[in-house]
Amino acid sequence: MEIVRLEERQKWDKIVSSFNNYDVYYLNGYVRAFALHGDGIPVLCYYNTDEGRAICVLMVRDIAKDINFTGKIPNSKYWDAVTPYGYGGFLTEGNIDHKLLNDEFLITLKELGIISVFYRFHPVLANADSLSEGVSLVPMGKTVAIDLSSPKIIWDNITSKNRNMIRKAEKHGIEIFHGKNRELLKIFRNIYNATMDHDQAVPYYYFTQDFYDSINDDLHDNYEVFYAMYNNEIISMAIMIFANGYLNYHLSGSKFEYRYLAPTNLLLYKASLWGYENGLRIFHLGGGIGSGEDNLYKFKSAFNRISDYRFVVGKSIVNEEVYKTLLTLRAFTQEQEENISFFPKYRATI
Repeated sequence: MEIVRLEERQKWDKIVSSFNNYDVYYLNGYVRAFALHGDGIPVLCYYNTDEGRAICVLMVRDIAKDINFTGKIPNSKYWDAVTPYGYGGFLTEGNIDHKLLNDEFLITLKELGIISVFYRFHPVLANADSLSEGVSLVPMGKTVAIDLSSPKIIWDNITSKNRNMIRKAEKHGIEIFHGKNRELLKIFRNIYNATMDHDQAVPYYYFTQDFYDSINDDLHDNYEVFYAMYNNEIISMAIMIFANGYLNYHLSGSKFEYRYLAPTNLLLYKASLWGYENGLRIFHLGGGIGSGEDNLYKFKSAFNRISDYRFVVGKSIVNEEVYKTLLTLRAFTQEQEENISFFPKYRATI
């Protein structure tokens, strides 16, 4: 098991792109923005034997920087890890000995001082079983993906009600454009932040301008901004990210007062056609908030009536002894600890 660091960009992306079934979430340019956002130190774990290969991207975090441990533990001693925002987990090729992969990975994690790992597996790549032991799998909600095989298939899979909404947007004169540059991202940030304000989002979902500049500079060949125009005004925007045949609905925002015109319905339809025209195979929209089958999920599912992907997360305790010590430092009552669903429990906010 080899650890490739963020600074080794060329090596990192050469390894990732050598795998048949990778997605944009594994690329060096993708994780750079989230490193700036404070999600941790990105590393690419690369396992290579004569029989097979595997990769996994992790964001490694200093537990001492968690507000709950201020002044309680030394800096840079205890670490944990998560897969990057979005989706991840191991990608494997060849005749992998899963037990050997598990053993080698565990040794690597312990060498890095990692106490626990939280995985968000990729619904479309269906890689939740890539680690055969030591990971507790938790099935979450459904996610939606659009088959981009042809314009006819795209349209046929959309529900009749959603087709009417798309026609309604066009009838009102909404037009969809796309492009990529810093100025578009600045406009996007304003609309997106207003959307987050309206939805009362937690602080994590507000990103700095440096974050957006990183998308433009470090992920330039793998992103596109789509936007809806109405009476010479941008009223809805979305950042799409893509690689290796996969298109992904990344971040979006709309001006609330124009939502009745269904600009996002038309935007996603036009983005689907763009994906087809550019040789992409699948457009993954994701699921609902907190993986629930809520209004957001229902909105997305209207773009493909037959989509049936499932989001799965994984929880792994690497060092049980230190995990328990950190949990003790939080001084939860027994009842509080038993009711915590967040992982790792020592990072839970009560």
